Amino acid sequence: MTVDTIELVRFFVAFLFVMALMGGLWLALRKLGLNGHIPVTQISKRRLKIVEVMALDPRRKAIILRRDDKEHLVILGSSGETVVESSFPAKAENPDHHV
Repeated sequence: MTVDTIELVRFFVAFLFVMALMGGLWLALRKLGLNGHIPVTQISKRRLKIVEVMALDPRRKAIILRRDDKEHLVILGSSGETVVESSFPAKAENPDHHV
């Protein structure tokens, strides 16, 4: 066998090994119910959305949550959460801006 043939066989063996590992991981996740399948109809019916997240410091974050047509500003920290402002009208979504 030439060096090229040995390298080609080595590549295919490594490829099959990686594919087997990926298949085993997929089966394990499927067994645990973590296969990531979310029906499209379920996504369209969601009423709650995170509009924006901003880190205030290493332990706290400010988030804007949208529920229906109202938004809520909440501070999340290690000691709990604080609602800063609630039920203000939601801004129109900008189709060019994605969170």
